[in-house]
Amino acid sequence: MSAAVRHVSVLRDRVIALLAPALEAPGAVLVDATLGLGGHAEHALTRFPDLRLVGLDRDPEALRLSEERLAAFGPRVTLVHAVYDELPEVLADLGYREIQGVLFDLGVSSMQLDEADRGFAYAQDAPLDMRMDPTTGQTAADVVNTYSAADLARILRQYGEEKFAGRIAARIVVERAQAPITSSARLVQLVRDSIPAAARRTGGNPAKRTFQALRIEVNGELDVLRRAIPAALDALAVGGRIVVMSYHSLEDRIVKHALAVGAHPDVPVGLPVIPEAMQPWLRLVTRGAEAADEAEVAANPRAASVRVRAAERIGRAA
Repeated sequence: MSAAVRHVSVLRDRVIALLAPALEAPGAVLVDATLGLGGHAEHALTRFPDLRLVGLDRDPEALRLSEERLAAFGPRVTLVHAVYDELPEVLADLGYREIQGVLFDLGVSSMQLDEADRGFAYAQDAPLDMRMDPTTGQTAADVVNTYSAADLARILRQYGEEKFAGRIAARIVVERAQAPITSSARLVQLVRDSIPAAARRTGGNPAKRTFQALRIEVNGELDVLRRAIPAALDALAVGGRIVVMSYHSLEDRIVKHALAVGAHPDVPVGLPVIPEAMQPWLRLVTRGAEAADEAEVAANPRAASVRVRAAERIGRAA
């Protein structure tokens, strides 16, 4: 199945509208830092005939499918196998000193969720992998079977905001002593058995938070994001725009803080004149984080948890 058929981009029109004032500039370059199946990229390239796109993704299969989808745009498209915190190195290699737009669509992609053998989906039995780049790094099975109970509990609590992190971690350690935990179905059942019966009846699948936490740990998502947003802002030309789509509060907090650093000067309250070196160099384009409306969620259920923030570079950082 082609990427265009299998993938519906979340908030496609709104995202491109937020980027549009920057992408209309002559010779504009857009970096899609989380290319996925290329839906946002295709829409941007179609709407702006002179736009050049640099697409990054750590998943080789996503790059292959996007290459097919975007082939009609020819030399306007450059795709790179890279994690998004490698953006400065990618731009340097391509000879771009600055860019006009950058888009981050964070979290697990539609393709990764839909392919059962990747191990991302708790609703399907599969090997515990969860690597966004299946060619490198530790798997979720490695984490589950080798981390101490204390480290497992920390990950579940910190990355999954799991109330029963300690109980789940202790149960994992007991169960893996009998046999390694290698399948998603076994982990789901283990989590279910670790949680009080009353807690299982609300909030959807009780393994959701555990799977989120393991995925974040396996892929280093939050550490990568902390490096990537400042790097992307540094690469923006004056007048350039950044749009970030987050899907849980941990991501959104990091993005909110990174944008606030540039948009709100760190000066004493009541200071009559703000020194030039301390003037804001970012302007927030969205008021807080925008959510999808009911129509968007009805058409694309994966939009239910999205939060969108956008900012425009209005000057140079001190």
